[in-house]
Amino acid sequence: MKKILLPIICAGTILVSCKEEKQPKKNISVNYPETTKKPVVDEYFGTKVTDNYRWLEDDRSTETEAWVKAENEVTFDYLDKIPYREQLKDRLSELWNYEKVGTPFKEGDYTYFYKNNGLQNQYVLYRKDKEGKEEVFLDPNTFAEDGTTSLGSVSFTKDGKTVAYTISEGGSDWRKVIIMDAETKEIKEDTLVDVKFSGIAWKGNEGFYYSSYDKPKGSELSAKTDQHKLYFHKLGTPQSSDEVIFGATPEEKHRYVGGYLTEDNKYLFVSASTSTSGNKLFIKDLTDPNSKLTPIIDNFDSDTDVIDSKGSKLYLVTNLNAPNKKIVTVDAANPTPENWVDFIPETENVLSPSTGAGYFFAKYMVDAVSKVVQYDFDGKLIREVKLPGVGSAGGFGGKADAKELYFSFTNYNTPSSSYKFNPEDGTYELYWKPAISFNADDYESKQVFYTSKDGTKVPMIITYKKGLELNGKNPTILYGYGGFNVSLTPSFSIANAVWMEQGGVYAVPNLRGGGEYGKKWHNAGTQLKKQNVFDDFIAAAEYLISNNYTSSDYLAIRGGSNGGLLVGATMTQRPDLMKVALPAVGVLDMLRYHTFTAGAGWAYDYGTSEQSKEMFEYLKGYSPVHNVKEGTQYPATMVTTGDHDDRVVPAHSFKFAAELQEKQQGDNPVLIRIETNAGHGAGTPVAKTIEQYADIFGFTLFNMGFETLPNAPKSKIKS
Repeated sequence: MKKILLPIICAGTILVSCKEEKQPKKNISVNYPETTKKPVVDEYFGTKVTDNYRWLEDDRSTETEAWVKAENEVTFDYLDKIPYREQLKDRLSELWNYEKVGTPFKEGDYTYFYKNNGLQNQYVLYRKDKEGKEEVFLDPNTFAEDGTTSLGSVSFTKDGKTVAYTISEGGSDWRKVIIMDAETKEIKEDTLVDVKFSGIAWKGNEGFYYSSYDKPKGSELSAKTDQHKLYFHKLGTPQSSDEVIFGATPEEKHRYVGGYLTEDNKYLFVSASTSTSGNKLFIKDLTDPNSKLTPIIDNFDSDTDVIDSKGSKLYLVTNLNAPNKKIVTVDAANPTPENWVDFIPETENVLSPSTGAGYFFAKYMVDAVSKVVQYDFDGKLIREVKLPGVGSAGGFGGKADAKELYFSFTNYNTPSSSYKFNPEDGTYELYWKPAISFNADDYESKQVFYTSKDGTKVPMIITYKKGLELNGKNPTILYGYGGFNVSLTPSFSIANAVWMEQGGVYAVPNLRGGGEYGKKWHNAGTQLKKQNVFDDFIAAAEYLISNNYTSSDYLAIRGGSNGGLLVGATMTQRPDLMKVALPAVGVLDMLRYHTFTAGAGWAYDYGTSEQSKEMFEYLKGYSPVHNVKEGTQYPATMVTTGDHDDRVVPAHSFKFAAELQEKQQGDNPVLIRIETNAGHGAGTPVAKTIEQYADIFGFTLFNMGFETLPNAPKSKIKS
């Protein structure tokens, strides 16, 4: 069953390092551009707050454009002088250059799969026919010369003969939908435009449901969007005639709306939310032309979705009265909660289920590590699936009549591999393994539990090369997120491989605000408890230092999006704790975040400055933009963002960088690297990604005092 996922502000993990203790011969001098102050004064509950850089919020002004250009000139002039920047780029390119293949899926008479030959900017969608003949189906590398147009979701009709796929241009969350004959690969009709935060749910061969907002007044990259609507597009008709199924009237105003159907196309479900947590859920019987959308859940007190059906019997996954989630059954004729019957009860571990081949697969997180249990449709336990190791498993989903399923497995030191699974006997075989020149056996991951400020035990996985000497001098990247019920589970990244090659430590704590221990863990890091997240991160850094993995002179902190907020808050609260700070696409102005694009939907996690005096004062107390203090020595900082980021608008990063550059005490540089024609991260071309990593790694190492890159494979990297 296909369904829309709510947009969550996230970013990936990265980084690199080396061992050698050397001080740079000289600092690189930095002359920051002058950022004009144009004070704007806002009043919140009787308190006046001055915003000196409000003008940087105007992403369409020539003045902002000139500021971006001037900042980038300073940043890249600095980065050009780092002696081993090109070495890092070469090594990243070399290690990145291996074939990557996704798990296959069947549509109609073809088996489809994604593949990247190595350094292609975007993954290519291939297919094989019944005889095994392989061909390119969609190649997004041909969509734009610079690789900045990416392929999004791909959705087929049940017979596999028609496909609708989305594309993103320049990293924007706004999408176009293209409808194509899957047999001939001919475009069938005009492209749909201005689609955002949407799945594609086919109703037979008639047409499909999709979601979007009315195009905002003002900048489409920053103006507020808060009334999402579900549409039905009938094939062969213009988009202007698409019917609004949900969200047309003011009383139905929701920020996130999605529609999806049962595999037999009998029922339509509509999920409607005002924030990234909690949803209403409606059902419509598509076999009855007179049926209306009726509520299953008519409030936002839970996260509830239908994951499968059998006739009129519905299977729902919910955290209603079950913080770690459970599966319940109910008849479609009387679907409200008082009629629910437990099918797979809640356990002490967080549940994330899937279905395929006539079975349920209950995927659990046990201290952020995967466990998978198989059930039949009567709720009978079939088996626990013994995974290839300790790490993260994904997949175990497919159509009801599938004879085989696929899953992936990875951890911090094991590249992701794919396995073909036999659902009848529980056996599996390796389907695809990457041919990468990285020996996972040389590295190890250790899970520890440390104590946060209030006594809470928090898990953290620390990964490094075997034989690491605990001397307090190992360059260490501490990566965190801590929000939106997002769980950081072990996964391999090429950048982390380069990091560990150099003898670096990579540490990931599972902070409160995430979803690793269910709804209670999430709520413990929201609104008036948000400081718990920062305290957890600070305690993780202190653990690494007190146990001699590293020291403040060799510690960098990194996070993206909500993790960028984490870094910004931590570095302003404890600037002494780390040597380098790397906030990426961060939510950094906590008094105004909700006024941009879909930002108001993040209020479940953050609260807003308009909510109450208490909430305003709490937000102002940690908002990174508002807590940069004159005359403080902050760590060497490189803020990163994209000029087309319409999820966390770049104005957050612009204003934070301006505040830091004005008030920084001492020689630690404060740079902002603004990627042009790029968004929040998804769909970024490989070439740009490698350049970004090389710049971040080079900046990090240079400011930790490294003059050379001693552990690079000298036979392969240019000197």
